[in-house]
Amino acid sequence: MAAVSKQSVTSVHHWNDTLFSFTTTRDKSLRFENGHFVMVGMEVDGRPLMRAYSIASANYEEELEFFSIKVQDGPLTSRLQNIRPGDELMISSKPTGTLVADHLLPGRHLYLLATGTGLAPFMSIIRDPEIYERFEKVILVHGVRRISDLAYREMITNELPQNEFFGEQVKNQLIYYPTVTREEFVHRGRITELMLSGKLFSDIGLPAPTHADDRFMLCGSTAMLKDTCKVLDGWEFKESRHGIKEHYVIERAFVD
Repeated sequence: MAAVSKQSVTSVHHWNDTLFSFTTTRDKSLRFENGHFVMVGMEVDGRPLMRAYSIASANYEEELEFFSIKVQDGPLTSRLQNIRPGDELMISSKPTGTLVADHLLPGRHLYLLATGTGLAPFMSIIRDPEIYERFEKVILVHGVRRISDLAYREMITNELPQNEFFGEQVKNQLIYYPTVTREEFVHRGRITELMLSGKLFSDIGLPAPTHADDRFMLCGSTAMLKDTCKVLDGWEFKESRHGIKEHYVIERAFVD
């Protein structure tokens, strides 16, 4: 296992009965790219129990932020969901991951497609001023079951546009598209259905994706990744792998 540091929990926020986020102190030597993940864990029965967590905070922030599901019988999350400020966590010292802009070909539009806690790395990316220099539009699509699962909605719609450093870029370039499957909401349906029907693109006022203009990052459940890759592959978009820049990337660390 990579070297780990012990960090203190500084805040915990429970979004609902299945989702929570937390922040920790950050080792001064830790460097990461927005979109990266680290291993986070606790000592259980004298041994470290670690799981991969995308970093939701931007790489210039003093604290680290993470977004997690609650699994009642999960080896780690059953314990992690009960943490409080002041508790100690273990965080690996070598961030990594594929959800970084440098892995993609240049383009005009960047689609960030997430389900559930797959939103985490994209919260880091949409707080990165450089991403707005690379792309004309950044489209964050977050698919969930219930409205209460739309974590960070208030921050995305109200706080980020007021940011003193990149708020104007957010106002002009970020498109936020939350969609719900099990309750009435302004946008309804699975991400893949909205892509295939064309409704996603007509709703946001952009043309159907082209190989020249559009790039994609995917993060979510195994089923979501499989289904969305199938859509993109069917449109003859190519996945970036083995250092070769292409049209889309997925985070394979969370694939079963």
